[in-house]
Amino acid sequence: MATDDQLNNPPQPPPPAPSLPHYPEMIMTAIESLNDKNGVSKSAITKQIESTYGDLPPAFSTLLTHHLDVMKQTGQLLFVKNNYMKPDPNAPPKRGRGRPPKPKVPLPPGTVVSPPRPRGRPPKPKDPFAPISQPKKKTTPGSGRPRGRPPKYPKPAPTSAPVAGPPRGRGRPPKVKPAVAPVGC
Repeated sequence: MATDDQLNNPPQPPPPAPSLPHYPEMIMTAIESLNDKNGVSKSAITKQIESTYGDLPPAFSTLLTHHLDVMKQTGQLLFVKNNYMKPDPNAPPKRGRGRPPKPKVPLPPGTVVSPPRPRGRPPKPKDPFAPISQPKKKTTPGSGRPRGRPPKYPKPAPTSAPVAGPPRGRGRPPKVKPAVAPVGC
C-alpha cells in the first residue's frame, strides 16, 4: 500500500529543459565564434552548438538543416564551396536572373495616358464601297447531312477471287526493260 507521504506528494515532473535560443541566433553565434574567412561547414556549426548548449532535442540535426537552408534562401548566409559564411555588408546586392527592367521615366503632370492596345491582331479595315452582305441564315438541324466527320464503318470483307499465278514476292517488282532492236542493218 501507498504511504501517506506518497499520496500527499505526487511525483514531481522533471525540471524543464533550459530554453534554447532560436536556431538562427545559435547558427550566427556559432559562425561568429568559429570566425573562418573561408566559411564554416555544417558539421563544424553542429559541433560548436553542441559544445555550447549541451543537451539538444532529438530532431536537432533536421531543424538545423532546415534553418540553414532558410537562411541561405533569404540571404542571411552565403553558401560557398559547402561552407556557410556571413555576407559581406559592402558587397553589391545579388542580381536576379534575366535582363533588368528599363528605368521608367516619370511623365510630366497633365499628360493623358492612352489605354493600352488590345491583345491580338487588329481587324482588317472594311471597304466602304463593298456591297452590304446579308447575314447568313442559320440552318435547321434537320437539313440533310449531320454535322462533323462521318463515322468510320468497317469495310466489308473482300470476296475471295481466284488467285492467278504464284503469290507476289516482297518489295518493289523489278523494272521491265523494253527489248532493244538491232541498229542499222
